[in-house]
Amino acid sequence: MSEKRTFAVVLEPEAEGGFTVRVPAIPEIVTYGKDEREALAMAEDAIKLVIADCAARGEPVPTGGPPRIREITITPAA
Repeated sequence: MSEKRTFAVVLEPEAEGGFTVRVPAIPEIVTYGKDEREALAMAEDAIKLVIADCAARGEPVPTGGPPRIREITITPAA
């Protein structure tokens, strides 16, 4: 039986269109999609590949864990 895991993903809009996607729990994942749907699908595929690779090597499998998102407001130096 497979265990469900949830991973936070960060979608960064690109100036030329599309999104760069990062997975904070798995820093080596950086992918791209031409729209949000494709970007999320690419992230899902990348997460599955990393988990399968870790399992095949006998290494610990990354866990999602809840993301901590905070905002910081700054006043730039004049």
